[in-house]
Amino acid sequence: MIYLGADYAGYKLKEAVKQYLDKKKLKYQDFGTFSDKNKNDFPEFAWPVAKKVAHSKDAKGILICGTGIGMSIAANRFKKVRAALVFKVKEARFAKTHDNANILCLAAWSTRKQVALKIINTWLKTPFQALARRVRRFKKVDQWPT
Repeated sequence: MIYLGADYAGYKLKEAVKQYLDKKKLKYQDFGTFSDKNKNDFPEFAWPVAKKVAHSKDAKGILICGTGIGMSIAANRFKKVRAALVFKVKEARFAKTHDNANILCLAAWSTRKQVALKIINTWLKTPFQALARRVRRFKKVDQWPT
């Protein structure tokens, strides 16, 4: 399952992502926002996505706001969440192979739709390379107090 969330600035890109996921026949749940008409706050959408991902082993999330920064900060407050702000396809590949990012954060104001869809495609299809040093790093991070 892929959980989606966006604030008003990310709404249009989120809608394009939904069309892409529909075309690929991938299951998702949209936590909003459902319009770009009213300004709202990114945590309202980051928190439910991050909570779902944190409590589900195979779940993934995609969060979108204007810069992607707010979403990544909010999502990374949750234990077992590894949210990565990605601007390029190569970064999406590394976010998965090296860091096993389970939430992808996108910047609607600086990422064109076609680039965002390529980033998502790469992130979804790229496997984590579970080298011992990488697994060890995640265990250390997961032990940090909250």
